[in-house]
Amino acid sequence: MIGLSPRLRAVRWAEGLAPNVRGALWMLVSALTYTAMTTLIKFLGDDYPASLQTFYRQAASMIVLAPMMIKDWRGTFTTSRPGIMLFRSAAGVVAMILGFYSVQKLPLAEANALSFTRTLWLVPLAAFVLREKLGLLRIGASLVGFGGVLVMLQPEAAAHSGFTMPQLAALASAFLFALTITGMKVMTRDHKTITLLAWAAVLGLVFALPPALLVWRWPSPMDLALLAGMGVLGVVTQACYIKGMQIGDAGAMAPIDYTRLVFAVLFGLAFFHDIPSVVTMVGAAIVVGSTLIITWHEQREAKRAKAEAVALEV
Repeated sequence: MIGLSPRLRAVRWAEGLAPNVRGALWMLVSALTYTAMTTLIKFLGDDYPASLQTFYRQAASMIVLAPMMIKDWRGTFTTSRPGIMLFRSAAGVVAMILGFYSVQKLPLAEANALSFTRTLWLVPLAAFVLREKLGLLRIGASLVGFGGVLVMLQPEAAAHSGFTMPQLAALASAFLFALTITGMKVMTRDHKTITLLAWAAVLGLVFALPPALLVWRWPSPMDLALLAGMGVLGVVTQACYIKGMQIGDAGAMAPIDYTRLVFAVLFGLAFFHDIPSVVTMVGAAIVVGSTLIITWHEQREAKRAKAEAVALEV
């Protein structure tokens, strides 16, 4: 490796690592960029409402994806299910607005922990929408996970003061994101990835514009740079997450995603002096543990189904 540039040496070094190690590195970068994005969301939240931030996030996605969409626009936007595309995009925009709002108003650690409930929401949606068989393990893990949510929300305190709007917004955002993921599972059966991304980017920008106009303000050059950076970080987060899942084993990669809870605690403490309560961290641990069990179970079932398919071919 003597004489190679630092970049080529890094590439050769990475190629020598095991797939799960390389995947884990991509997942760590995804967790770090996601936390950086939510930090900017919270930092800009005093001057730019969630709906306006969502518009800039969608605009950044459009700019990044534009070259790929223009290359073959007719093939990219060909779909046999425009209704589902419309629903996914609308639900995704509302989920993003609610998610950004919860990040602005809640400690980063709590907002991140509540966002993990999307995996729990996927369990009942898989049964009602995809007609999947659940099994006692998935049902039990989901119930335990929602018990962890109740621990974080502290029902006894909420009985007197009520659940806060940011907490409810975080849960609603997770549910809507679970809906979009369920829709994506249906669409990937006969649609290319770029088609799903392109429709989500274009329709997302269209749906994000009206609520943004209601609270519109022209950003200063510095704020525009931060908003653009927030949008780019969101795209990078998605790209790194997908790359990590492609390279590594899904069951091994899923736990790495939860490192963003650690990053959220550190970033929240460093930039906003947020100190998560013991109750929040206990509830978060229950949610993370239950979602890991669900992920492990689904990965095991997928491997079993693949092995059975191979055996039938033989």
